[in-house]
Amino acid sequence: QVQVVESGGGVVQPGGSLTLSCAVSGNKFNVSDMGWYRQAPGKQRELVAMIESRGTCKYQDSVKGRFTLSRVDGENTVYLRMNSLKPEDTAVYYCAAKVFHVHPLFAQMTGISGTEAYWGQGTQVTVSS
Repeated sequence: QVQVVESGGGVVQPGGSLTLSCAVSGNKFNVSDMGWYRQAPGKQRELVAMIESRGTCKYQDSVKGRFTLSRVDGENTVYLRMNSLKPEDTAVYYCAAKVFHVHPLFAQMTGISGTEAYWGQGTQVTVSS
């Protein structure tokens, strides 16, 4: 029943901006970490940015200072604001979310992860003049 839905992709010119959104629904327990990955043709999927449940954000060096993560809606929704886009940012962007399948407090107190990863369908971002 858990669904991860992405939106916001499109075609922009170099230097332009886009905002991607990722919403998790159908989860019984809280969402833990959420992250954005991207995969360009002929390339391996790579982590772009992630935000931990505590709010700590991590960014790939190539997007630092240009991309910004935010998390809202009871931490079930994450946004990726992408500024100063470059052609090398062109890729399919995937949202991934770790969702607790046990009560988070139980996981914390027992030392288990208690999460399962879910992936969105991907959204195409194309940066071209």
